[in-house]
Amino acid sequence: MGNRKSALFTESELEEYQELTYLTQKEIITVFNRFKQLVSLSDETLTVDELKQFRLYKEHCFELPELQANPFKDRIVDVFSSDAPAGSLSFEDFLDMMSVFSDSAPKSVKTEYAFMIYDFDGDDFISGDDRVDGISINR
Repeated sequence: MGNRKSALFTESELEEYQELTYLTQKEIITVFNRFKQLVSLSDETLTVDELKQFRLYKEHCFELPELQANPFKDRIVDVFSSDAPAGSLSFEDFLDMMSVFSDSAPKSVKTEYAFMIYDFDGDDFISGDDRVDGISINR
């Protein structure tokens, strides 16, 4: 198993990702493999290092079963994207998203991100306009 880990990540990378997320090292590798599957939808052939730097188009993120039927999928990807307003996800963005949605993430973290998803204008308040935007997504 050590060889498999070292092919994807150094031990220090795995330790750092584990420290920064709510995921185990095994879960981090699983998330990386899911990211790699989504990247393959873009017809890219990349090395492991290139994959770590690759930005996944929002539309490819929507192929995740967890997002396919979610009316807020656009907002979810936007909130986790470090490339706003484009909404593409790097591996680290993707890892953050999967970490927050994992069973191990505390409810307080999940609540914070849920708030950001509903705060459409990013003003740190859920205003009437935010509620209207939320309702219109569900129509």
